[in-house]
Amino acid sequence: MTITRHDFNDLAKVGKKKREAPFSLRLTFEERAKLEAAANGVPLGAYIKAVLFDGDLSKVRRRNTNPVADHAALGRVLASLGNSRLSNNLNQLARAVNTGTLPVHPEIEAELLNACADIAEMRNELLRALGSDGGP
Repeated sequence: MTITRHDFNDLAKVGKKKREAPFSLRLTFEERAKLEAAANGVPLGAYIKAVLFDGDLSKVRRRNTNPVADHAALGRVLASLGNSRLSNNLNQLARAVNTGTLPVHPEIEAELLNACADIAEMRNELLRALGSDGGP
């Protein structure tokens, strides 16, 4: 028995459910803004279906509509991290602390405090860029 391309296409269609045509709705800018505000981050299609058909919105994944509040601040943080050897230096410090070979005298302590302040500033900039004040 030989299977032709036509037979193969027919076999591929078996068991496939035909999808309904999509529905389109035209809205004014004001209407869409109201709809998006009411949806509160829920994708509009899911929100409309839930409202029309008494669906459960608790299962719908919401997207973050404003992930970065300040692109300039985020750029500064990423530039600082890119120009630093922070991860390598922290790893070396952790290794020295774990082996007991880190001599702690006032100069080293001051450098560690400065590093901690730099890291805290990067954290604050990153939180500002992401639109958070750092609170719980």
